[in-house]
Amino acid sequence: MLNNFLLLGIESSCDETGVALVEVRAGQAPRLRAQALHSQIEMHQAYGGVVPELASRDHIRRVLPLTRQVLAEAGATLVELDVVAFTRGPGLAGALLVGAGVACALGAALGKPVMGIHHLEGHLLSPFLSADPPEFPFVALLVSGGHTQLMRVDRVGAYEMLGDTIDDAAGEAFDKSAKLMGLGYPGGPALARLAEQGNPAAFALPRPLLHSGNHDFSFAGLKTAVLTQAKKLGPELATRKADLAASTQAAIVEVLVKKSLGALKATGLTRLVVAGGVGANRLLRSELNAACARRGIRVHYPELDLCTDNGAMIAMAAAMRLQAGAQVADTAYAFDVKPRWPLDTLVAAA
Repeated sequence: MLNNFLLLGIESSCDETGVALVEVRAGQAPRLRAQALHSQIEMHQAYGGVVPELASRDHIRRVLPLTRQVLAEAGATLVELDVVAFTRGPGLAGALLVGAGVACALGAALGKPVMGIHHLEGHLLSPFLSADPPEFPFVALLVSGGHTQLMRVDRVGAYEMLGDTIDDAAGEAFDKSAKLMGLGYPGGPALARLAEQGNPAAFALPRPLLHSGNHDFSFAGLKTAVLTQAKKLGPELATRKADLAASTQAAIVEVLVKKSLGALKATGLTRLVVAGGVGANRLLRSELNAACARRGIRVHYPELDLCTDNGAMIAMAAAMRLQAGAQVADTAYAFDVKPRWPLDTLVAAA
């Protein structure tokens, strides 16, 4: 087990290339030394969504310059690295292979171990980089891309699934609804911005599984309802788009808030962590903060710039695993990736 180490983290699971450097000293929390991120949003906008092959090629172009940038900002060199971590999954297979290949090549060249990290574990632990880090145990609401999950988190690597996505996740509901309204890519943030100008009670949209008695999620029916409402409006949609956006966002947020409160009540825990891209949504944060404050529940979020995919969360997850006793014996440098990888299958770090 390492006590003092410098760790490089590489994220390349989808449409952001992220690199970060985290330092750990015995008895101290991991410290972010530097990070750099390149978003491919502008490149994919012309296609209305992520094109996997283009994403992979862009990761190849970006990862080494970003690594040099991070090292320069931290005043560090490659030879000072003790561990190289990368996102092993889930994500786009080709994109994941870029990060894995670069990480293992660096590890082999330096004679240093490498660690494959779960992308969602990175999101899950990203609030530990914030000014108000959580404490174990807690309930986590993971709202990242195609994942909307509620988990009980007792410690690093000890995750119990409480509720999962049956079909469309919250992020997909945002993005697909935005596309139906002609808002372009990325749809979620565009819909949220437009919703600020609309009336959230303008349209009675469904709240799927709100009273199901469990903690699972389903947003496919909401997307269909948005499509139906848009067709009913016809030409009027042009002037009612903000109302439809606000009603859509309100439906998604209400489900997320009530399911989170249900999971907290079922577990008896009084701490909630919210992580993933949708965790940056202003209405979600406002509603969760208000609801949890009334119940004496602490809510923790990552900083806004750490809600999207980034290298800092991968470096942080690797550092916390090492601090918890995980071994770094992987010096064979033969790698694979896991495009599909359930978070609750991870083995506890110690």
